[in-house]
Amino acid sequence: MEIKICQNCHQEFRIEPEDFTFYEKMKVPPPTWCPECRMRRRILFRNERVFYSRKCDLCGKSIIAMYPSSAPFPVYCNPCWWGDGWEGRAYARDYDFSKPFMEQLREFLRVVPRAALMVYQIMNSPYTNHTYLSKDCYLASSTISSENILYSQSVDESFFCTDCYSVIRSELCYECIFSERCYRSSFVIKCRECIESTFLYDCVNCKHCFLSSNLRNREYVFRNRQYSKNEYFEKLQTFQQGSARAFEEARDDFVALTRTALHRYANIVRATDSSGDNISNAKNARHCFDVHEVENETYAFRCINEKDSMDVFGGGPSSEQWYEAMSTGLGSRCKFCVYTWEGVSDIEYSFFCHSSSNLFGCAGLRNKSYCILNTQYAKEEYEQLVPKIIDHMNSMPYTDPKGRIYKYGEFFPPELSPFSYNETIAQEYFPLTKEQATQQGYQWRDPEKRNYAITQNPEDLPDHIKDTPDSILQKIIGCAHQGICTDQCTTAFRIIPQEIEFYQKM
Repeated sequence: MEIKICQNCHQEFRIEPEDFTFYEKMKVPPPTWCPECRMRRRILFRNERVFYSRKCDLCGKSIIAMYPSSAPFPVYCNPCWWGDGWEGRAYARDYDFSKPFMEQLREFLRVVPRAALMVYQIMNSPYTNHTYLSKDCYLASSTISSENILYSQSVDESFFCTDCYSVIRSELCYECIFSERCYRSSFVIKCRECIESTFLYDCVNCKHCFLSSNLRNREYVFRNRQYSKNEYFEKLQTFQQGSARAFEEARDDFVALTRTALHRYANIVRATDSSGDNISNAKNARHCFDVHEVENETYAFRCINEKDSMDVFGGGPSSEQWYEAMSTGLGSRCKFCVYTWEGVSDIEYSFFCHSSSNLFGCAGLRNKSYCILNTQYAKEEYEQLVPKIIDHMNSMPYTDPKGRIYKYGEFFPPELSPFSYNETIAQEYFPLTKEQATQQGYQWRDPEKRNYAITQNPEDLPDHIKDTPDSILQKIIGCAHQGICTDQCTTAFRIIPQEIEFYQKM
């Protein structure tokens, strides 16, 4: 075990013996940043929910993108980016041993086209990002193998869910968090196998329960008291379902309930030798969060079906031996990569490359091997040049404006991120004010001024769903926050048809 001082926050952090074993296997030096700072540095490259209207730089059509029109690189709509109208090797260049590698990479990334959104095999899912194998989703980010998901994040293998976070294999759920295999339930937190229930905290295998906590294998429980079937539904009649006012009052009671309920040390189920939170079906997952079906993972976040990896955010499925990677999967033995997945192996310091192997410092390549800065080499040339580049990275390291040094083994510096701090999920995990972000050397983007002609004030909305007319779909509703909050407030919003149908059905 070794104690080191973080190059970024200057606090002590510990490297365990098993960590050294992993670094040796991956042929990388030990990190110089602590785990928390390493995570923040990675997620500076992940924008999930900030969208811009712009034109595709190839076909000229109006598109929705995660990059603004002012981005210093070409942005293609997804059909164009995946199409045959361009070739990544057209941007190839020779390695320059007179400049630091990260400086060359930053210049290189300014000319290679990028996909407008990170989506893959989706259907009828506008305004979604980091969404894969999904259908009929709307403003749902990081959603995998799901259908009819609205306004949600990290929802997998689920159907007809709205306003949910970190939900797995569930259906007809509303305002559910860290829950699994639930059906037709609302406002449930850390629950599993719950059916037809509302306002539950830490309940398992429950049916027809209301405003209760810490239940196991129960039915017809109202405010933590057991009733007969008829008594339960009589009690439920006292709660005016469909009324916004009734839900607000019940929500206040629910908050009080969760403060008095028993809290487990962590939401870890079906996992051995694991630490962190929100872990299921795992083995030897150390310091992991929001991971499922993983093995031998360390410092992993939002990973599914991955093993033998460390320092990954948004990893899987079917991946192994990844290190310092963000939004990756379907590959093995890759390190220092962003948006690199589907049939990849032995790739380093690369962006949005797919179905490729043996790449170093590449971007936008598909079905390629033995490339450096998108230049094609013979296998022998590649294997001779990569060690020389690694030596060059150590002898001429890049130094960022804050004086942090980037030798081989460091993830990309923040200035290589195409996003401002408050556009990324770093603002959600590690929120900063504009002044704090600027002081720490991060970019910041002031929100665009919005001048919506609000036609419906939130306080004037009907209280009950049955009293809500279809004309609500034509209204521009003002946000109750009026933009005065620390969220990415849009100041106004509209109700879409799928949404009103969901509310009426629920």
